[in-house]
Amino acid sequence: PFQIKLKGYNEILLDDILIGEVWLASGQSNMEWSANSGIDEAAKHIDEARNEEVRFFEVIKRSSENEQDNLTGKWQVCTPETMQNFSAIAYFFGDKLQKELKNPIGLIQSAWGGTPAEAWMSEKAFELDAELSNIAKMLPDQPWGPQKPHLIYKAMIAPIIDFNIAGVIWYQGESNTSNAEHYERVFSALIKDWRDKWQKDFPFYYVQIAPYDYGEGENGVVVRNEQRKVSVNMANTAMVVVSDIGNIKDIHPKNKKDVGLRLADQALVKHYQLMNKTVDGPVLEKIEKEKNRIVLTFKNAVGLKFTNKEDQFEVANKEGTFRKVKATMKGETIHLNTKGIEDPQKIRFAWGNIVLSNLTNETGLPASSFEVDL
Repeated sequence: PFQIKLKGYNEILLDDILIGEVWLASGQSNMEWSANSGIDEAAKHIDEARNEEVRFFEVIKRSSENEQDNLTGKWQVCTPETMQNFSAIAYFFGDKLQKELKNPIGLIQSAWGGTPAEAWMSEKAFELDAELSNIAKMLPDQPWGPQKPHLIYKAMIAPIIDFNIAGVIWYQGESNTSNAEHYERVFSALIKDWRDKWQKDFPFYYVQIAPYDYGEGENGVVVRNEQRKVSVNMANTAMVVVSDIGNIKDIHPKNKKDVGLRLADQALVKHYQLMNKTVDGPVLEKIEKEKNRIVLTFKNAVGLKFTNKEDQFEVANKEGTFRKVKATMKGETIHLNTKGIEDPQKIRFAWGNIVLSNLTNETGLPASSFEVDL
């Protein structure tokens, strides 16, 4: 550790200062969720949380109509006492990064349960895209957190813009099921907004929301598909799929360790280039239409397999009616039998709020649900 001395009319001494990588952990309740909130093997993980080279800073929850430039709070060393009330995902992410990089890791938690992405964006983002305001109007009022645009940004993000960060990890989306079909536009605008404010094209790694029983409708899977589009269309982003470790009856799945480790793997492979391994499940890369069949080619397809015999692929005809089709694995491609479907127009996979993807690769990581046009 270093010591920093500031001397003028008086003297301020800052002790135990580390210089290392700082990551911002943001989003809603699943990012905010701590060991004390209830995670798998909480007591064990709390007791093991002893790493002097991991430091925590929690941004206190508040909102503002005016942009703020000040925060209260302090950096804390990772101990069982401090870890248990800090973001569990951020802790597991940072602890693995520190052990692999052998460098100090600082984690800034700025998260608020029940909040939509629009509340985390600056006014400038809405000025650049006027339609975002109309999209935000689709959100219902909720009692558990600010829902209006830029209220949280002004109080919980604006004050830290002047500080350099290595990147962002993000877990949010459940509160955008009310305007689900617009989530790609909203989320892409948020990422661009933050990068513009920091004047840095930092990596933005995020968690796809887990399958959950939202009741009637398809808003949950629509958000997941919109999140998938962002990882395909926006540079220096990556999405962690967690359908295999979620809980369709609990919007706050208790396995936070694997989520944090999967985020850490993304950073270690794609940002730090420290490891050479596959850290993503199968990703649709190419579609070929042939007579009575459609051939799908995937990236990350080594060891491609189905984990059960459930038919999860559907194809829509020219009227837009979807029908389940038989999928056959041939090497690293999947062949869909479309016999009897006139003029196929769309394909979707693992489509439904509570459908758990059954397509994986050699890593065991699942493919995302998706819907694409032909």
